[in-house]
Amino acid sequence: MASNPTKPSGLPGKMKKDESLLGKLGGTLVRKKKLKEGNCIKTFLLSSLIFAEENAERTILDPTSREDLNFKDLQKVLIDWINSELEEDRIIVKDLEEDLYDGQVLQKLFEKLSGHKLNVAEVTQSEIGQKQKLQTVLEAVNVVLRPLDWNTEWSVDSIHSKNLVSIVCLLLALAIYYAAPIRLPEHVSIKVIVVKKKEGILQTAHVTKQLTKRDAFDTLLDHAPDKLNVVKTSLITFVNKHLNKLNLEVTELESQFADGVYLVLLMGLLENYFVPLYHFYLTPESFEQKVHNVTFAFELMQDGGLQKPKARPEDVVNLNLKSTLRVLYNLFTNYKNSE
Repeated sequence: MASNPTKPSGLPGKMKKDESLLGKLGGTLVRKKKLKEGNCIKTFLLSSLIFAEENAERTILDPTSREDLNFKDLQKVLIDWINSELEEDRIIVKDLEEDLYDGQVLQKLFEKLSGHKLNVAEVTQSEIGQKQKLQTVLEAVNVVLRPLDWNTEWSVDSIHSKNLVSIVCLLLALAIYYAAPIRLPEHVSIKVIVVKKKEGILQTAHVTKQLTKRDAFDTLLDHAPDKLNVVKTSLITFVNKHLNKLNLEVTELESQFADGVYLVLLMGLLENYFVPLYHFYLTPESFEQKVHNVTFAFELMQDGGLQKPKARPEDVVNLNLKSTLRVLYNLFTNYKNSE
């Protein structure tokens, strides 16, 4: 008697069905996301048409730039910087648009950077109160930046409406003016949609906006190695002029300052004091000990009236030449006439 044929397993068919369903869902989600972004732009354009005065101009981030890795990296650097500055206030920023629009964080950040207290209410829940706070904060910021003819690309309305372009431009201006100890990603550009109302007609244009430029030391390293050698020679002469007093000598800038020991000793010599040995590791072995030394040297620089170095301690320890040059050149410009 012939046996019944084996019934094929239903699993492959089920998998194909599930895969097909997931594919459809995925496609639907992507289409919905694009539709949502498109609607956001349409809403922005419509509001611009209704409320904008003649020749008024507004800018919005092109949705394609939201996923740009360099732009995301820039946002992360700015968020980490804010959180570092406001650590004592126990303020933690996770999203620039959602956490800065009401003026609370911007107020605290500006007060910390400038050292001046602003006359504003500490907590404001209403839209009117938030905009009043933003007005006070931005007026104070603009007063600081005005002598530098800074192009203010932000306003109360743009910040409060969570315009990411305006928020990032404002933070970049503050970071640069106050010499924030951060390493900004270079060559970051975004695509923006610029809307202008002219003779009652809404005109739009897609423009590429440059946010950060190439670093000066990068240019020096890439295009003028002869000048780089001149700078290094000047810095070596400068540091040896002081370190020779302790019978120490430097021949390689990036490697001999990497553990922070020479930086600490150099600061003591420049400021004419002895640094107690228990404050730093004289013979550091681990990465953490070296970072501790460089960080301590940076603190001594600030105690001496210098601004906090732009370089990160970790970069100096990792033998990053540009970071080491930045730190030493800052010392050179401030102490070149010291004996």
